[in-house]
Amino acid sequence: MAQKRRFILSIDGGGVRGLIPLRILETLENRLNQRGIGAGLHKVFDLMAGTSTGGLIAAGLSAPRPGGNMGEAAATIAELRAFYERDARDIFNNSITTRLARAVTNPYGLFDETYDARPLEKLLKERFGWTSMASALTKLVLTAYDIEQRKAVFMTNGLEENGSRPDDYYFWQAVRATTAAPSFFEPARVENLTRKRDEALVDGGVFMNDPAVAAYLEARKIGWDQDEIVILSLGTGKAPERPFPYKEAIGWGGLGWMQPSKGVPILSIFSDGQSQTAAYQAAHLFGDLPNVTYYRLNAELAPDGEDMDNARPGNIIALNGAADVVIRDNTIFLDDLADMLKEHAENRETDAGPTELVHAA
Repeated sequence: MAQKRRFILSIDGGGVRGLIPLRILETLENRLNQRGIGAGLHKVFDLMAGTSTGGLIAAGLSAPRPGGNMGEAAATIAELRAFYERDARDIFNNSITTRLARAVTNPYGLFDETYDARPLEKLLKERFGWTSMASALTKLVLTAYDIEQRKAVFMTNGLEENGSRPDDYYFWQAVRATTAAPSFFEPARVENLTRKRDEALVDGGVFMNDPAVAAYLEARKIGWDQDEIVILSLGTGKAPERPFPYKEAIGWGGLGWMQPSKGVPILSIFSDGQSQTAAYQAAHLFGDLPNVTYYRLNAELAPDGEDMDNARPGNIIALNGAADVVIRDNTIFLDDLADMLKEHAENRETDAGPTELVHAA
């Protein structure tokens, strides 16, 4: 059997900082359009993986659009960009009016989540409808963590280790789960369609903010072990000049480590540390594998740009600026990648049959 080339897209978590990888994908899509390749990135990437905000992007680009044309993705790059630049302000709304309203409904809510998940859930239902992950237009994996069964969850439409089909989930609930960052949003209650049970899931960033290795392992389970695999891993930015001073940290206590006004230091450290470690390990692991090519793109942020919920206009401008720097510094690489993806799209053989909407209501 002739060796095939498989392209994998992996996107980190990071809240509103998802605008950075989205902008990189935007310029990649523009390059493909210039080369005569359109119809969405699910046509060129054989597998997409995402954690948290990366999961939202991956799902948007690979889920079928409810009521749309055959093969049309749930969201375009332009629609996703509007989500980060406009809708995110409504989701990360912590105005005085909002806080007072929540205080009335939950007067003892000292430990309540920072944000009401209902605006996000409304947008997800409108975007994804009631289609399930089995309907995805390409292979997909989203990460989450089950707080009741105490286990990592990889929501996918691929295969299990024994070759069986994986558990299926509604798209909108899977995205709600992978974006359920502790302290920001309450855990997601999702329906496992295969096992006919509800599960309590939180953001996959608590254990795997960078899902590149998970994406590779998913590819191996599908049977791509003899194929040439190209992995594009996109970060959501890092702020190396934002320290958490020792003199402050020693007095934080449990509440201080989780305090949103400080950027939720414990989550920031967990996600940043895992992303750094995963990228380092992936570079060395994949560098030793003859059939795997690994590319990692990430941006540097100003100290106040790291907060995953900073959707203020000034920070949106700063995030766009950080993305512009990555795009400028990797112009030649992005051109070369677009050429590779063009060739792949023109010769791609899909492993799946015609897409059908599954579990549509």
